[in-house]
Amino acid sequence: MSETSLPGAGTPSNLMDEIYRHQRFIYDLTRKYYLLGRDRLIEELQVPDNEPGSATVLELGCGTGRNLILAARRYPHARLFGIDLSEEMLKTARTNIERSGMSDRIRLAQGDASLFNAASLFGETGFGRVFFSYALSMIPPWRKALETSLDIVTPGGSLHVVDFGAQEKLPDWFGDLLRVWLAKFHVAPRRDLEAVMANLASAHGGELAFRALYRDYAQLASIRIPG
Repeated sequence: MSETSLPGAGTPSNLMDEIYRHQRFIYDLTRKYYLLGRDRLIEELQVPDNEPGSATVLELGCGTGRNLILAARRYPHARLFGIDLSEEMLKTARTNIERSGMSDRIRLAQGDASLFNAASLFGETGFGRVFFSYALSMIPPWRKALETSLDIVTPGGSLHVVDFGAQEKLPDWFGDLLRVWLAKFHVAPRRDLEAVMANLASAHGGELAFRALYRDYAQLASIRIPG
């Protein structure tokens, strides 16, 4: 596995490192109970089984590498890439990927999902599949991150998102408690995610699929770009 790091850590990077410096050791164990819909997103990537190595998948906000490892197992012909702002999380991701035996298929880089340059980080100008898994709710310029990610989806490819919903169909007390808890980790559900993605799909001539999961606890969406 090879990695590329950005020189100089900005304030957002420092914040993420502070949040995850210790949490990264228990992140996967604790998050599996409430980051719902991640495995469904991986299944719906539907990466084609073309010539080995020709299919490319990029995760923005890859965290511990958990999703990339599962996607690598599910799609053995694909090459996978991950970007995260936190170098602390990337430390855990590198370790997990090495233990999984996927170091030859997964590459990581430290980068900002709203302004990264895929060509300089990975030597790739586009990806067949790009996805965010519970990352947009932690990215302040999340609309810009969506725009940037859609620009690097290759013709015939797709952008996928799973994240917290508005929880409007859940009991008020549950939604209120969840939002207070999430705020402690600088997480904010994006209530207008569907509208923003609809506008982006229209601007790119793409097709939007958007679903609320578990009474709007989570939202699962994709934009498919014509081939």
